[in-house]
Amino acid sequence: MPFLELRDIYKTYYLGDIDVPVLKGVSMSVSQGELVALMGASGSGKSTLMNILGCLDRPTSGQYLLEGQEISRLSPDQRAMLRNRRIGFVFQSFNLLPRTSALDNVAMPLSYNPEHLPERQAKQKAEEMLGLLGLSDRMSYEPSKLSGGQQQRVAIARALINKPALLLADEPTGNLDSHTSEEILRLFGQLNQTQHITIIIVTHDANIARHAKKIIHISDGVIDGEVKPESVSASPGDAK
Repeated sequence: MPFLELRDIYKTYYLGDIDVPVLKGVSMSVSQGELVALMGASGSGKSTLMNILGCLDRPTSGQYLLEGQEISRLSPDQRAMLRNRRIGFVFQSFNLLPRTSALDNVAMPLSYNPEHLPERQAKQKAEEMLGLLGLSDRMSYEPSKLSGGQQQRVAIARALINKPALLLADEPTGNLDSHTSEEILRLFGQLNQTQHITIIIVTHDANIARHAKKIIHISDGVIDGEVKPESVSASPGDAK
């Protein structure tokens, strides 16, 4: 059984009398522990697809199975609970609370966890996660005092704090220089290998996609191919 499977997913937005089809019969599967790049140009449908994978949106039709559970018809509350417990998100813009320490940014998702850990235990878990990502000496720093790479590491630590089964990274190096981008991508590879987390990186950039173990291409709302990273040429024009 695949870890994650989409079966004939359609997504149409309705703007008054106008129907805007975005996803047009997407079917794909991802195995447990894979590091996958979902690659497509702007307007290809990859962000809409990521929102469905992350339970931020639901398809118009089709099935989405995560760890064997059909989730495309879950209620908003059920999707929110699943997101919090099983899915982590990393964004291009970091999305950190600006006047909050790295430690408290990372601990924040624990406050929404049904286990309701005592504050002391929550902070201990956040300390351990920041230590894992090499930020033991930056725990008290607010985002404005951190470099872009350090901010993204804090964001990754926050995404991992609830031990998700699936990590979704949306253009995670978009605001970083090329050297820092390489560091973050190597970090994803290490987390994939050592923590066995299934990771999907959403990107338009072939240089980013080549760090994955499998690349799924999306174009005009349909999956138009699946390739190995070694078959994709780096594009100097895409490099940051």
